[in-house]
Amino acid sequence: MATAAEPQTRGSALDLARDVLMIESQSVAALADRLDGGFLHAVGLVLGCKGRVVVSGVGKSGHVARKIASTLASTGTPALFVHAAEAAHGDLGMVTARDVFIALSYSGETDELLTIVPILKRGGTPLIAFTGRDGSSLAGYADVHLDCRVEREACPLNLAPTSSTTAMLALGDALAVACLDARGFGPDDFARSHPGGALGRRLLTRVSDVMRVGDAIPVVAAGDTVMEALREISSKRLGMTAVRGEDGKLAGIFTDGDLRRLLERGGDARVTRVRDVMTPTPLTIGPNALAVEAAQLLDSGRKNQLLVLDAEHRLVGALHMHDLMAARVI
Repeated sequence: MATAAEPQTRGSALDLARDVLMIESQSVAALADRLDGGFLHAVGLVLGCKGRVVVSGVGKSGHVARKIASTLASTGTPALFVHAAEAAHGDLGMVTARDVFIALSYSGETDELLTIVPILKRGGTPLIAFTGRDGSSLAGYADVHLDCRVEREACPLNLAPTSSTTAMLALGDALAVACLDARGFGPDDFARSHPGGALGRRLLTRVSDVMRVGDAIPVVAAGDTVMEALREISSKRLGMTAVRGEDGKLAGIFTDGDLRRLLERGGDARVTRVRDVMTPTPLTIGPNALAVEAAQLLDSGRKNQLLVLDAEHRLVGALHMHDLMAARVI
């Protein structure tokens, strides 16, 4: 028996893998040329659904159906997966005439689906079928038949569902994305469907959610000495302090960098006034901006701190790069 260490075996495995990827990619590409008005009809049924889109199948098609239902649900189309065998034993009660039923069977002759589909049709539930045979029984029942046939499976024996399941999956993605676009489903909508993930945090977290507020904001008066500013910086641990002018508005920012430049010039921190060495034009952002925008602003300005101003340009918060990291925005 050949071992994994034999070069010839490694080479043939790579060749076979490349063949699989090529066959499957060609199978998916061929779907694009076969899309027609039936696909638009399917999109219309999904968009007009008053209930939920129920996706079903058995075996490998069942796994694909579960993923399609998940993709639909996360892109603005309420959807669920029902196993065809379980549907025949009570779960069919989940489906109503307000729903749309999507059935997946490459052969179009899956017994479990053909058992429940006539009942659904009598109940008035619209049916979309994904099959590889126009003349199949399931295609005959369907209000819309979407053709996902492939020239051959990527399996060397032309038996294991490979190209066919990939084609089904891609067709389901095409349907979900077409519906997403028609609904005007945007990044904020997507984030609300994914609040627990990194994408949700990036799209939902606002500056106001992570900024330091109240006494946690380092602030000194423009007339204070640099030494007083250093005490404020040390106590608030942000590596900077906001500088407030006599009118109460933000006058600038004093940072570790400003201190370094003062000392390099031989200045005396005990007598030098903050207004004479501060940076008068600090990076600022509004509290309602996305936290990821704050991260981008810090990165582009090569800074670690931001001051947060409201619509009246009043200081309402302070933000450090570490706050964004702690919130897992970056």
